[in-house]
Amino acid sequence: MPAAHHEQRSLFGEILDWMLAPLLLLWPMSLGLTWVVAQSIANRPYDRELADVVRALARQSTVQAAPGQAPADQMRAGLEHAAAVLQHEDEEDRTYYQVLGRRGELLAGDAGLAVPLEDPAAAAPSGEPGVRFRDDVIGDEPVRVAYLWLGGAGSGNESLVQVAQTLGKRSQLATEIIKGVILPQFVILPLAVLLVWFALARGIRPLAELQQRIRKRDSTDLSAIAEGDVPDEVAPLVRAINDLLQRLDRTIATQRHFLADAAHQLKTPLAGLRMQAELAAREIDSGRGDPASMKHTLRQIALSTQRASHMVNQLLAMARAEDTGQAARHKAVDLASITRAVVRDFVPRAMERRIDLGFEGADGQPGPSGTRLMAEPVLVSEMVRNLVDNALHYTPPGGTVTARVMRDPLDGAVVLQVEDTGPGIAPSEREAIFRPFYRVPDTQVDGSGLGLAIVQEVAERHGAQVSVADARPRDNDAGLPPGTLFMVRFPASAAPPAPAGGSALHQASAAGHGHQDAQAQPE
Repeated sequence: MPAAHHEQRSLFGEILDWMLAPLLLLWPMSLGLTWVVAQSIANRPYDRELADVVRALARQSTVQAAPGQAPADQMRAGLEHAAAVLQHEDEEDRTYYQVLGRRGELLAGDAGLAVPLEDPAAAAPSGEPGVRFRDDVIGDEPVRVAYLWLGGAGSGNESLVQVAQTLGKRSQLATEIIKGVILPQFVILPLAVLLVWFALARGIRPLAELQQRIRKRDSTDLSAIAEGDVPDEVAPLVRAINDLLQRLDRTIATQRHFLADAAHQLKTPLAGLRMQAELAAREIDSGRGDPASMKHTLRQIALSTQRASHMVNQLLAMARAEDTGQAARHKAVDLASITRAVVRDFVPRAMERRIDLGFEGADGQPGPSGTRLMAEPVLVSEMVRNLVDNALHYTPPGGTVTARVMRDPLDGAVVLQVEDTGPGIAPSEREAIFRPFYRVPDTQVDGSGLGLAIVQEVAERHGAQVSVADARPRDNDAGLPPGTLFMVRFPASAAPPAPAGGSALHQASAAGHGHQDAQAQPE
């Protein structure tokens, strides 16, 4: 199935969304809070006015109700006159008042005002001493009520003075306050959005400039990008790109060097082919082409062809070893079985050179002592093939080459050893021999110089370690050459999971030099 297409996101748009979304979300909350605050502000002056009216009526009712004064009708008339003076009637609001006696009788005012149900002895919640406020309804119209209890608090003989007023002027004042606060916001909010957009565009401009600098670069320019003129937040990205460019530059340089060496190495067999072909053509043209000389020429052509073919195969193996996609093709393989098969393939060549070629070990079994691991079979086989081929190249006739596979009981690593009885490798040369096309000085052995480089590359792809040492002490009593011992250690983590139901223990093969199955004895 085709991979799902992911729409490319805009960093500018995403940051802008995250900056504007809270702003647009907080704006309605600001409107609600402004309305609540405006209502509270609008109530304060009118509440103070109502409190003044209530206290004035309270003083008037106290004077009129004194002993020996005017009768009830005269007291009511005085209260009504005082209320008319203090109420300040206007066209927008209506004011109601009520004065109740100690027994709850209506002394003056409107009977429609409800008596508050709270305890007269409770403290007044408002800021005015003794005056309390509540919201109520007269008819179907909401009003604001200020009231005051007169008499001994908690005695049960309190009289009550109440003044109620409709909410017209209060609503009008609250509306004016809201308009004064909200209307500027309709100008400020778009301006704020514009400023945010401008600031964000200004802030990410260095990214656009960096993009243009990279786009204008030549495809061969892998130099580091200057970090001095980029923001601190972008500097880690630039450093990562510079690191990638540096590694890419090293890789390309290595590839150029590799191709140059490969071309140089291929020139020799190809030049030999051309020379032998031209020589054969001249001999035929001159009539001196006898069968013996032609047979020699054809043999030289075949040898040059074989060298060129071997070089091409080595180059292809090197390319496969460097392919990072090989890791995706790892599967469970038996290193002992692969090594046994490789040794069997080299038996005819070993017999031709009178070299004792053998294998020590047993086929890998599941479990802690097996020789199975997760690897790419083709690459592992190529690694073993190059080690054995290298040993056969440098071992003189009558010598011995042994391929050995075992599992280290200490750390569980699977170990491959290839040991020969050749002249050995000097300690100063042991690091250089793994470089492509490197040849040990003063050697007369024909080769491409790629075999050990392939071994090193395959081992690194599988997390293994390659080491080289002498097979025996250089100052041995028998005066034998030191030989060479190559060892590749695959970590225990490379082993595949053991199947359910247990595993058979793998027993190591015979100690010493008892070769198994694939064995070539000198004639």
